Amino acid sequence: MSTVDVVAAHYAASDRGDLDGMLAPITATTTWTEAAGFPYAGTYTGPDEVRANVFAAIGRDWDGYTFTLAELVDGGQTVVGLGEYAATNKVSGRSFTARVAHVWRFDGDTVASFEQIVDSAPVVAAID
Repeated sequence: MSTVDVVAAHYAASDRGDLDGMLAPITATTTWTEAAGFPYAGTYTGPDEVRANVFAAIGRDWDGYTFTLAELVDGGQTVVGLGEYAATNKVSGRSFTARVAHVWRFDGDTVASFEQIVDSAPVVAAID
């Protein structure tokens, strides 16, 4: 499976609501960075930290949280997913959409790191 196929499989799992499938390419040493300013900002290592600090938190705080992939850029050992997040905050009832880029870096056929780059302003505005 190519690097772009690995990332495409992650996004396909996301579309199905399959968290285990989304976390499948994340190894014990993979770092996952959520952007500064984003509600879940930080760097987490391995699937358990990503599950707890990103996806469980999103599920707790948002209804209908989605990532819609607009473009997948195959750079070999670096793959970039461009798209948009959308959700409704469970407390405020406000919705948002935000542009986002995901940068996936590989070491051979293993995901070495994931980095989120996002317009956090609409996300934070939906919370406050």
